[in-house]
Amino acid sequence: MTKSSAFFATAPKGMETLLADELRALGASAVAESRAGVSFEGSLTLAYRVCLWSRIANRVLLPLATFAAPTPEDLYNGVRTIHWNEHLGVENTLAVDFSASNSQITHTHFGALKVKDAIVDQFRDATGERPSVARECPDVRINLYLLRDVATISIDLAGESLHRRGYRALGVEAPLKENLAAAILLRAGWSDIARAGGALLDPMCGSGTLPIEAALIAADIAPGLLRTYYGFLHWRQHDAAAWATLMVEATQRKEAGMAHLPSIVGYDADPAAVRLALANVEAAGLHGHIHIERRELAHVEALRSTAPGLVAVNPPYGERLGEVTELQHLYKALGDKLKEYFVGWKAVVITGNVGLGKSIGIRARRMHTLYNGAIECKLLSFEVDPQWYMGHHARNIAAAVVVKDDRVPDEQSPLPSMPSAKLEALSTTIESSNASVEILNPGAEMFANRLRKNLKTLGKWAQREGVYCYRVYDADLPEYALAVDIYEQWVHVQEYQAPRTIDPAKAVARLHEAMAVLPQVLGVARERIFLKVRRQQKGKAQYEKQDALGALHEVREGGCKFLVNFTDYLDTGLFLDHRPTRALIQQLAKGRRVLNLFAYTGAATVHAVVGGASATTTVDMSATYLAWARRNLALNGFSDRRHEFIQTDCLVWLDEEKQRRFDLIFLDPPTFSNSKRMEYTLDIQRDHVALIQSAIKLLDRGGVLLFSNNYRNFKIDGAALSGLVLEDISRATLPRDFERNPKIHNCWKIMRAE
Repeated sequence: MTKSSAFFATAPKGMETLLADELRALGASAVAESRAGVSFEGSLTLAYRVCLWSRIANRVLLPLATFAAPTPEDLYNGVRTIHWNEHLGVENTLAVDFSASNSQITHTHFGALKVKDAIVDQFRDATGERPSVARECPDVRINLYLLRDVATISIDLAGESLHRRGYRALGVEAPLKENLAAAILLRAGWSDIARAGGALLDPMCGSGTLPIEAALIAADIAPGLLRTYYGFLHWRQHDAAAWATLMVEATQRKEAGMAHLPSIVGYDADPAAVRLALANVEAAGLHGHIHIERRELAHVEALRSTAPGLVAVNPPYGERLGEVTELQHLYKALGDKLKEYFVGWKAVVITGNVGLGKSIGIRARRMHTLYNGAIECKLLSFEVDPQWYMGHHARNIAAAVVVKDDRVPDEQSPLPSMPSAKLEALSTTIESSNASVEILNPGAEMFANRLRKNLKTLGKWAQREGVYCYRVYDADLPEYALAVDIYEQWVHVQEYQAPRTIDPAKAVARLHEAMAVLPQVLGVARERIFLKVRRQQKGKAQYEKQDALGALHEVREGGCKFLVNFTDYLDTGLFLDHRPTRALIQQLAKGRRVLNLFAYTGAATVHAVVGGASATTTVDMSATYLAWARRNLALNGFSDRRHEFIQTDCLVWLDEEKQRRFDLIFLDPPTFSNSKRMEYTLDIQRDHVALIQSAIKLLDRGGVLLFSNNYRNFKIDGAALSGLVLEDISRATLPRDFERNPKIHNCWKIMRAE
């Protein structure tokens, strides 16, 4: 394969441009960016060079064929047209990765089995023997991507993700991936800084990924030099001589580059993280070249450097909402250290919470979007310029005083309502404290501007998609920790309760500022805005009605109508983050028998009936919610004749029901429940396997189970559910208005393995 061939290098979202630049520098031609990767052309030796030297890519794919595959039979037949004995033999092992987008074949496990069957059947028919499957380190890894029913099948030359450099056996909780660390450093211009003699400091180094990647870049060390496994090493067309030449070259470049390493330092307050970092530095062959030390941020001081250097930091993001208060102080302390000791240096901070980034107190000169796994992050680039931040600080002092609080959302706190009468009393309190809401102070103006920006973007999207109820703001600014939902001509506001460390008067002031802004920006009369405040409650109080107004309002969604209540209950009766899931139920329901478990107010049932379900069964423990569900069904013009409502404990009903079968089941349990009518507690993490297995028993052949929950740290136990086909559709069913907070929603499409 000395001729030029087409290849495709995959990369995490947001890194495509960096990868394209890297490929050009390595000698690739016809470089073209696309989503999550870059296509390029070159020799097989070039592809090997990319595997060895790319700091950004995940995989390097060699496409073998492209063919139409709208059906499983077409997929099977298309794979069999390839002469697989040119790539592996019966003595080899193989693995298949399958992914699909906008195609009729949607089940990744099923698709992978079809590809595997086509390959091994070809060998069996020709020789009577077949290759074996190996999930870990196969001799040949095959990748099939199905886009709009067109399949592209490739040899994965990397074999496993190239971000695995080979120096990190262990990591701290939520470690930074190696190629993301490299992307941060490349965006920061670290190569030029290192060549000029500038040092690097990571004051929160964790397991040492940023310092190690910085050393690899500065010393011209190939990131894949330590790896012992690649997907091409046992491939039948492997060019061993070309690979050996590349390895010799990389070793020589490393030896030359190690002599020119600048000072690279990593600190961390956690002794366990420091031990891991030291072990990883040792494994990377960089002992004595990177200084790792246990040190609190408060004790960070200036580094000696012949030229201005780089501070690179991956601080905590505050994924658990209760952490944000502490983290605001941490980010501020980081900014104070930069201004005290690192004037003239550059700094980069990657964060999943831009609001926290503002606490640094230095304006970012540039901002790039990168992804740390599924978390959308912003890479903030700073130049520590004393003239700018001193002038900015002086302007802030001259401006109106901004009352700051550190309120953060608490996802598990219930929401008692605050009727308009209480808001009037609140107004009196604010006026007596000499706070002005007629002329917005800078903080309130900031909230108003963010609300306007969100409304402009999401309003256009909602109009285009026919969405009438959506979230327009969700604690985007830590100082204004509200969730603002638009329900047609009404607005539902939830304020997350402030921590005890916050002065209650300041928290009330912030709330009043926000409530003054909302009518102006949203153009909604005050009497159509309803407020609830999160307060920690215990016992049965968290399940009771919060008011006695009883007013229901009619809203629309996806061709359906629903009754919502803004004052009486913890929620309105319509979970907005489930909107795409309900649309999927409507799409799948035609002619099917549908079961809705933990049904709440029956919104999923209504969508199923509107979608043409032949019959539905709706199960919930609450008589109030079931009555509400019946009213929702009647509102859409349907009777109970073919639609059954059962008031009981869903867990007991699942255990006792033996006869009925369903074609579509929606299972949406709470995260935790200990209702007095239940004989035991429900913990979704602990109990989800048994719950899914019980529901699957009621699923007819070819049926579909949609399993959803809202536990942010949920992990599905795939091993315990190995007999089922699990398709994670969390991203696909996450509505755009909740993309700021992707962990709010988990959803799987589950079927029996045929």
